[in-house]
Formats: sequence, C-alpha cells, structure tokens
Amino acid sequence: MDGHVVVALGPVDPDTVGGILGDRVTFVTHPTPDDLAVAEGAIVRADRIVDEDFLVRAPRLRVIARTGVGVDLVDVAAATARGIPVVITPQSGSRAVAEGVLAMTLHLVKRLRPLTDLVREGRWAERNALPVGDLDGATMGIVGHGRIGRRVGELASAFGMRTLAYDPYSPPPPEVACADLGELAEVSDVLTLHVPLTENTHHLVGEELLSRVKPGTILVNCGRGGLLDPDATLIALELGRLSGVGLDVFDPEPAVHHPLFDHPDVVLTPHLMGMTNRAMALTFIDAARGVADVLAGRPPAAVANPDWNHRKATA
Repeated sequence: MDGHVVVALGPVDPDTVGGILGDRVTFVTHPTPDDLAVAEGAIVRADRIVDEDFLVRAPRLRVIARTGVGVDLVDVAAATARGIPVVITPQSGSRAVAEGVLAMTLHLVKRLRPLTDLVREGRWAERNALPVGDLDGATMGIVGHGRIGRRVGELASAFGMRTLAYDPYSPPPPEVACADLGELAEVSDVLTLHVPLTENTHHLVGEELLSRVKPGTILVNCGRGGLLDPDATLIALELGRLSGVGLDVFDPEPAVHHPLFDHPDVVLTPHLMGMTNRAMALTFIDAARGVADVLAGRPPAAVANPDWNHRKATA
C-alpha cells in the first residue's frame, strides 16, 4: 500500500481527520490485523487499550495520538521504549469541560431537579420550601489549576464568584493561590476537581477532606473518577456537609452503580462533558495534526512522554 497507514481505535470521524492527514495517508476506521501490521499511526479514543500486546501487533507504529489527555489505558513506558510519542490533545476539550463544571454547578445551586419536579407535580405552593442559591458572591475552589481549572476560574469570575485554587504540581498565581487543600475546602462554596489521578491523588476527596468542607458545599468532579471516594461522599451528602454533587467521571468506567447515584442531590453524566460536538471535532483535528507532524518528521505539539526518542521514531 502506497503512503502511510493510520488506524482508528474507536470511533473517529474520517471526514474531520482526512484533510489534516493528507492525500498520502490511508485512514482505516475499522482496522483488521493486516492493517495493524502496517500501521504507522493510530488515533486512539479514551476507552481503548494500547498495551504491549497491541504494540507487538503494530510493529511499524511511529505515533499514537490520544483524543484527550488521559493515558490511563496506554502503556506509555512501552511506547517510549520503542521511540513512539504518545500525542495528547490538551487544548481541544478544556473549554467544554469547564462549561460542564459550571452547568453542573448551576443545576445544583439553582435546584433545577427538585424545582422541575415541584412544577410537574402541581406543588407550586411548596416553592418557598426549596432554598435556591447564588453564584454571585460565592467562592469557587479549584483543585488543579491547569488549562481546565484556569478556564473554570474565568467562567466563575464572570458569574461574580471569588476564585481560589490549590495545585500540588504547579502553584497557581498568588492572587488565587491557596497553599493548603483543607483550607480551600473550608472556604469554598463550590469545590471542583482537576488534578491528574496518581497514587497521591487517589481518593483525594475522602473522609478527612470532607470533614473540613464548608457545610452545604457543592462538589463537582469532571477530572478523574478515582479522585473521589464515593462512600465518603455519600455520607457527607447525608450529613448535609455537601448539598450537591456533580459527577462526569467514575471509577471504574463504564460506571458501576453506587448508592450515591440514587441521592436526589446528585447529577450524573457519562464522562461526556469534554465531548461536545465542537470539542470532539477539535480533538480529532489536534490528534490528526500530531500524527501528521510525526510522520513528516516534525515534533508534535503535546505529548505524554516528552522523553521519547525522536530519531528512532522517525527513522
């Protein structure tokens, strides 16, 4: 087959990526073992596994492009050992995720679910029994001040919120920095999670932190499911320490039912906040650009393994 072969692992729109990859690339949306054997690039959706076995079956692979930033299911070390860059697309979905955080926050603060039920069920007279909150004047506590966290802060500020941020990896600017996570929990009306999932951040939000949250806090997790202990979160809701929880991410995924899901002050979405129509198109474009860059001998814009051997991958 002339030119390069690039395969999709998971649904990828060929019309979106085709023009970016170029005429000399054959893009295969449903690759066979024969396609994998000659593939030089792969555009990989978040739920697909790229492990040692896959790399053995794709011996000519020169670049892996993940649609998103999470590489939980990609054996980055094995790819690095082969000189294969693992391209990520940090810019494309960050604004959509941030909007999702604000959407969940508004849903919970404005009590949209119980108020909808009240009107639907003809209980208009009970409307004053459901207190409705405000974002104006409230404090948004941002855990993780990367691209998404910063954008959440911008949107929160537009609503008149005070923003504070804690980031154990990259200190936020002094004007918003909070040096201690517990202190952030004590003063935040909304707490939103955007740090990477590591051994140190697993169940970062657990019994200890939730014992320090400001009573009535809204908790939103559009980061990684493992950042939050669902048992401790349910207890905090039942005790009134939390007044609402928004979850777009779960551990594991697909989500396995937990009693937290049944609480009336919980809103759930299936890891979809970064997958709006516009965000997905931008993600595919960025992933395809990363593949095209590597195949042309150019360094890609963003990778999960900055120590990959550029010379080996383009040899």
